[in-house]
Formats: sequence, structure tokens, C-alpha cells
Amino acid sequence: MPDINPLNGAFIHMKKFVVAILAIFGVLSATHQVAKADVLADWTFETSVPAGTGPYSPEAGSGSATAVGLGTISSPAGNGSSHSFSANGWNASTSYYQFQVSTLGLSNIGVSYDQASSATGPGSFIFQYSTDGINFVNYATYNVQINGSPNTPWGAGNGVQSLYNFSFDLTSITDLNNASVIDFRLVDAGTTSANGGTVGSGGTDRVDNFTVYDNYAPVPEPSTLALCGLGLVGGLLRLRRKA
Repeated sequence: MPDINPLNGAFIHMKKFVVAILAIFGVLSATHQVAKADVLADWTFETSVPAGTGPYSPEAGSGSATAVGLGTISSPAGNGSSHSFSANGWNASTSYYQFQVSTLGLSNIGVSYDQASSATGPGSFIFQYSTDGINFVNYATYNVQINGSPNTPWGAGNGVQSLYNFSFDLTSITDLNNASVIDFRLVDAGTTSANGGTVGSGGTDRVDNFTVYDNYAPVPEPSTLALCGLGLVGGLLRLRRKA
């Protein structure tokens, strides 16, 4: 005797509906994954482990990282990792970290990194870029957080702390596109320390996870998403008729 229980029919209909909804989430997930960045270089300092001024190659991609006008170089705990690029002996305008990459064949450049100072380390920095290694443009001035109380200190067991992250979208600077050499600098901006006093000779600043990337992957056009949505809606209507 056939099963005519209406609850069974409703259950089957619900199963089909759930499958269709999962398909929608699959499409949305794929759409999100399209908008990924192409990493040109990424310094995590986990294998380079700085012990001097450099240069140091990135753990991914190609380029070089150096420290200029600084004192003792070390590699203490990073932001959620075991190592970073750290230095003391900071002097305003003449002490900096420098990162060099090539952007040949690429455009839409962006930079992201983590940075923190000890209480008596530098309290502010200037982010600069150059296309010739001689003339540098001041892009942004920013303050850094104290690495530690009242903040969560860097360490492999403490996880990545977003508080220390800086990110710059440089897509509007077309001079950075398709260039054989690009230099970025993090320059000590003044004599005020992270705790509001005066930068001490033993005060340190450290940088980690310095990443240069190309936002090359376009987000799908609204018309494309609309077509996907219409197709899914049509599928749902057909399922409803069959239920």
C-alpha cells in the first residue's frame, strides 16, 4: 500500500529545499574565494630568524628586508609566532626597516604588517614608498601599540593580535604598478616613546608578517551574481512543483 502520509511528503520536500540552500552557500563561498590577493612577498621571519641588519629573503615570494641606522638586531616572539624582526637604538628620521620587492607584470598593490614597540621604543612611524630607492614618498604616519601590558604581548601561544596590524591599500598609486624595484620603509617618526616619554637607547620595535600583495582577482560583476541567483531561484521553483 503506498505511503500517503503528508508528513513524509513534507520531509522529502524539505530535504530538497535544504540541498538547494546548501548549493546557494556553495556559490557564495566560491564567489568569496575569487577575491583573493596574489602575494608578492611575505616575511614571517620564522626561517630567516634575523640576527643582523640583513638582507633577509621572505618566507614566500621574493625580495629583501633590511634594518638601517639601528643598534642590536634580534628575533624575539612574533605576533602569534616564534620570531619577528626587532631592533633597538632608534633615532628619528634615520632609523628604519626597509622592504624591497618587484611588481613587474602586477598592479593594485597593497601592504600589510604587524608592528609593536616596547614601552620606551618609538611611538610613531612613517610608512614610505619609493620607485628608485632614492626618493621616498611619505604615505602615512601612524602610532604603534606597546607590546605588552595593558595589551596582550606577542608570542606563539597568544595567537595573532589584530590590535598590532597595519594595512595600506596602494591601488591608487599607479607608479607602483609593473615596477622592477619598489622599496617600502617604516621610519622612526620622532623622539616620543610608545609610553609617551622619550625613546630610550634600549627601547625596541619589532615588525612581523610583512606582506606585499597584488589585489589582482576581480570580484564578480553584479550581473554575474544576478544570473546565478536567478538560476538557483528557478531550480527552487521546479523543486516546489515536484514536491
